[in-house]
Parts: sequence; structure tokens; C-alpha cells
Amino acid sequence: MKIKRGLFLGRFQPYHNGHHAVIKQIVDSREIDELIIAIGSAQESHTLKDPFTAGERIMMITKALEDLKPSITRYVLPIEDIERNSLYVAHIRSLTPPFEIVYSNNSLVQQLFAERGIPVRSLPYVERAQFDGTKIRELMIQDDQNWRRFVPEAVAKVIDEIHGIARLRRIAQSDKSLCP
Repeated sequence: MKIKRGLFLGRFQPYHNGHHAVIKQIVDSREIDELIIAIGSAQESHTLKDPFTAGERIMMITKALEDLKPSITRYVLPIEDIERNSLYVAHIRSLTPPFEIVYSNNSLVQQLFAERGIPVRSLPYVERAQFDGTKIRELMIQDDQNWRRFVPEAVAKVIDEIHGIARLRRIAQSDKSLCP
């Protein structure tokens, strides 16, 4: 029997409960046997929009998914951006295990994969107003501990371990506003 793999793309800055709920939906659908979680903009870090390194985001996701039920084989991989959309799908394919389906709500990503004949599934946003990376980062900068309720506990522990709040606050001191 052939293994069917799916690809879920995101920046995960940080990985939050919305991402977690979407991954649970993908797993619960039993449409795939394995899940590739591709961390986009892997080369970005230490900015207001992208404060966490690819390695830190891998830690967040891996730890948050440790207790995922039902269990599924998953690969968490960093993907650096490429500035040529016509090569994007080939770029992704060169860095990941083979996959048959893509999960994304990004219209450009949907278009690029569809043009290459790869099925793309849109996923319902889970409480999008609450689970928004920009909002969570803003709460962190304001030292509002409510940010913790928007991320899995394992992610909060990683952010504490890497002193992520202090980093964000230092970055914010030199910038006037949080980038979208």
C-alpha cells in the first residue's frame, strides 16, 4: 500500500492553537498517512514579523505535537524563501519528502501548486481573530501574559526557554510598529 503524504505550510511565528487545531483536523480526516510541516521563511529571524529562528520553530512544533492523537508520522522541515514564484513548487519538492496533497489557505500557494497539478485543500480558519501570530507577538511585546492562552503549553515553554519575550521586546525598542 502506497503511503500518502500531505504538506502543510506556514511561518509559525509562533506556532499557535489555530495551527494546532488545523493539524488535528488534517490528522483526524485520515486523508493522509504522513504529514510534512514546512516552516516557511526559515531564513528569517530576530525581526518583529519573524522573531523566532527556524530551529526554534521546529522545537515549538515538535514538542506541541508529541501527544497528538491519533499519532501520525510527521516531518518538520525548514524551507527558505525563494524569490521566484515560477520555481517555488520545484524548490519545495527538492527540500521535502514526496507528497500528494497540499494544505494551505494562502491564495498564491494554492495557485502555484494547482498550476503544477497538485491538489490543494483549503482549511477552515479556527477562531482566526484570536489565533493570529501578529496579535500574539503584540501581546508578548506588551508583556501581557494572555499570549500564553493562544499557544500550546509546550510552545510557551520553548518561548520561555529561549527568552523569546525579552528578544521581542528588544527588537520592538528599535522599531516603531509591528510589521504585519
